[in-house]
Amino acid sequence: MSYRYMRVIVMFDLPTLTAKDRQMYRKFRTHLLKTGFLMLQESVYCRMVLNKTNVDQLMAQLKANRPPEGIVMVLTITEKQFQRMEFITGTFTTDVIDSDERLIFL
Repeated sequence: MSYRYMRVIVMFDLPTLTAKDRQMYRKFRTHLLKTGFLMLQESVYCRMVLNKTNVDQLMAQLKANRPPEGIVMVLTITEKQFQRMEFITGTFTTDVIDSDERLIFL
């Protein structure tokens, strides 16, 4: 069986002017973290999924937990496209192992 690993990238710009806005921001961000998203940059989160079926399920969850105001954008790309990302300034460092490998030797 062949899997097609994909990345789901969520980018959002939510209002934080009122206490209610900040509460909705925290609720949405917490939902992203609980469902396995990792922060790439501020307001840009990424998650690896196995195939298009998983992407559709994840999209349904995101739509069910979307904030009432602001902008939320979702981009789905293949793992190969994600790996070709170039860093113009700085380097990406993390303690989280986020890989499509089945076995990782530490």
